[in-house]
Amino acid sequence: MVSLGVERLLSRSRSVVGDDRVGLLTNHAAVDHALRPTVDRLHAHDDIDLRRLYGPEHGIRGTEQAGVAVKSSVDSRTGLPVESLYGETRRLTPALLNGVDTLVCDLQDVGSRYYTLISTLAYAMEGVAAADGRMVVLDRPNPIAPLGVSGNRVEPVFSSFVGDYRLPITHGLTIGELARYINDEFDIGATVDVVEVRGWQRSQWFDETDLPWVLPSPNVPTLTTATLYPGTCLLEGTNLSEGRGTTKPFELVGAPWLDAGEWATQLEGAGLDGVAFRPTAFQPMFSKHQEETVEGVQAHICDRNRIDPVRVGLTLLVSAFTASEKTAWVEDGDEYVIDRLAGSDTLRRTVDRRRGTADPNAVVDEILADWESDRVAFQTVREEYERY
Repeated sequence: MVSLGVERLLSRSRSVVGDDRVGLLTNHAAVDHALRPTVDRLHAHDDIDLRRLYGPEHGIRGTEQAGVAVKSSVDSRTGLPVESLYGETRRLTPALLNGVDTLVCDLQDVGSRYYTLISTLAYAMEGVAAADGRMVVLDRPNPIAPLGVSGNRVEPVFSSFVGDYRLPITHGLTIGELARYINDEFDIGATVDVVEVRGWQRSQWFDETDLPWVLPSPNVPTLTTATLYPGTCLLEGTNLSEGRGTTKPFELVGAPWLDAGEWATQLEGAGLDGVAFRPTAFQPMFSKHQEETVEGVQAHICDRNRIDPVRVGLTLLVSAFTASEKTAWVEDGDEYVIDRLAGSDTLRRTVDRRRGTADPNAVVDEILADWESDRVAFQTVREEYERY
């Protein structure tokens, strides 16, 4: 049986937080074995003086869609004030920690660097350090840890809220290990204690534990989604639909100008391990190509122990550029969204330079070969912070 950080805290709270005034940074997916949210458990605990709540993207109850600013409010269940860290500010300032001695953090991450909880965690540590306070991280399993390390590290000039701290696309670390890594490697200087998980190994997928799955955000409803997300999220940097607005986000991908049958045949011919592609059509209810008929594919995981989701995502992206001149990069102001997601402009420049090639596999191989030294370098650094 896996014993979560929150469950271990509740059994020995006096030794962890004592009489401190406690703040809690959490999200709705942070629950115990009985599906009780951490915020409710701590609020009901006689020996924990919970004073304030702090919410990341989607809010502490998970009610907001991706990218939607969350307002500070009062939590209807506990009556506690909720400070949003995804609204007017994304930084936890010392002023927001007024009246709090220890900040407890319990966040269910998905294991990919694009997930904004990582930046929220790091910014919170900076705030705790500036306030000369203390953070206690309640650790949880990384649901896709068996995928290991893949992809390039973020180049500092391309750091953003969806990619920073020299992380590769999949890092294989838990939220507690990430806290130690970011705090130490980037000299944040916060006092950070981690209440570790017991009974979990890094080789375990989330559904190989006895823990209940709660969708960590509206567009990551299942473990299958989380497994594909490190690759198919790259399509957010293009004008293709990545399946937002459907019941299969990051599994359904496509565009109105693609031929589903031809694209599926091309993708099947790429010989990707552990995945198959079914030609399909769908209509997103929101996001890109809203209420349009989109032709594309559904990615089906056949063997998750053989799949490389980053290669899958790159193959989808490169082949879409090969299939149609209408496929294009999405710009946000004077920046390319793909550069933020990819952590550099190498991916975009390589695809543009090789566009039209008859062999998308060769382009993908070139990109992955360019990223390999980064992957290996992070793997070495990661070993210093592994606890499981």
